[in-house]
Amino acid sequence: MQTATATSAQPATRKAPRPRADALRNRERIVTAAREMFTELGPDVPLDDIARRAGVGNATVYRHFPDRDALVREVVCSVLDRTVLAGQAALAESGDAFAALERFVHASADERVSALCPMVSSTFDQHHPDLESARLRVERIIEEVMDRAKAAGQLRHDVGVGDVMIAVAQLSRPPAGTGCLSADRFVHRHLQMLLDGLRAPAPSVLPGTAMTMEDLRQA
Repeated sequence: MQTATATSAQPATRKAPRPRADALRNRERIVTAAREMFTELGPDVPLDDIARRAGVGNATVYRHFPDRDALVREVVCSVLDRTVLAGQAALAESGDAFAALERFVHASADERVSALCPMVSSTFDQHHPDLESARLRVERIIEEVMDRAKAAGQLRHDVGVGDVMIAVAQLSRPPAGTGCLSADRFVHRHLQMLLDGLRAPAPSVLPGTAMTMEDLRQA
């Protein structure tokens, strides 16, 4: 007697549909337009105006970003990720460790990180996983750039990652929407003055202790 063997049918695995190319392009155009307008006019710029600059309809904006917080978060994360790429390029393309630090600092200013970060207000989910992950990637690349310059004896050892981050933010942060673009001509001049002061050997002893990333988070 032949016994039939029962086999359980495995459910077919359904792959999530990949976004269409035109949808991805629209999303990138929205994020680019939002980044520009948030910097120029501040975080309260109407989403309708962002849609017009991006060349898409209002419904397209809301299809990608259900509310303003979602769009702001995407803009901040995209800028942080572009900053990470700038750091990676600086490390890969510059044989001089301090030159890599200089390149990274100036590139960070061009991304307007410091003008956008104040938009992460008290009503914004500062601990959203996407934002936390983007911040961590930035912290790691800054540490890598600085550690290489210190190991080469080119960066003074009494400065921490938090020192550089907060100094760069203060020097390159005209408030969004209040002359941010007109002040650009001074930003790189002031940043270079800061960078020259970071070179080793140090001409002086800094008061206090180096600012760590933990100090920066608590502040």
